[in-house]
Amino acid sequence: MYTAVQTPPRPNDSSAMENAALIRQREELARILRRHCPDDGAVDTVIPGLRLFRGSNCDAPTCAIMASVFAMMVQGAKRITVGEETYDYDARHCLISSVDLPMFSRITCASASEPYLGLALLIDPLKINELAAAIPQNRALEAVDRGIAVGTLSAEIQGAALRLARLLDTPADIPVLAPIIERELLYRLLTGALGSRLRQAAASGSHSHQIVRAIDWLKTNLDQPISIDRLASLSNMSKSSLHHHFKALTAMTQSS
Repeated sequence: MYTAVQTPPRPNDSSAMENAALIRQREELARILRRHCPDDGAVDTVIPGLRLFRGSNCDAPTCAIMASVFAMMVQGAKRITVGEETYDYDARHCLISSVDLPMFSRITCASASEPYLGLALLIDPLKINELAAAIPQNRALEAVDRGIAVGTLSAEIQGAALRLARLLDTPADIPVLAPIIERELLYRLLTGALGSRLRQAAASGSHSHQIVRAIDWLKTNLDQPISIDRLASLSNMSKSSLHHHFKALTAMTQSS
């Protein structure tokens, strides 16, 4: 009589299964993005705050204002330059920006047969605050330097992004399901490795939040001379503290 013996999983079995799940998710996302963004360029979707991108060439850098955003790609690679710092990411990584920043972006891997395909979701600080208040915080917020970061893309985050993108094929479901899936995606971001950046930028009274207020003033007063005294007052900081924290968060100075 033989007794069946179950072979224990190899140490790398779980990671292999996770990688396979990530690949399947990316393949489905790529099909969705190809359908809804058939030409090179950007498409604002019917899902509020969700934008799709496609590019067939590795072109020259373009300048734009990066909003508070979650961005990921399912094919290709991209380089973002903020100030003197460069951030490279591809289909295995995601990018989070918790403040509005001027930046240069450049597609670094794309072709006509395998175009760069990506998506971006605007981040609402009010929604971040609401969620953060509901998530137990067992330790103090980690100090973060920059308001932008690149991290490894988890199956949970990519899965939520996939479910959001699927709604583009069933638009009647968007009003009810899109807010629910967006909330899940923000929750995954907040509880992930990059969550401290989102928490600090949204948390009232934090240095990051105070700098965000100064940036908002700059955005709405572009036709006025930059007043360091006014920015310091809005941020409730001394001028020296404003300079230090502004540069730490944005990699730039107030007069850049």
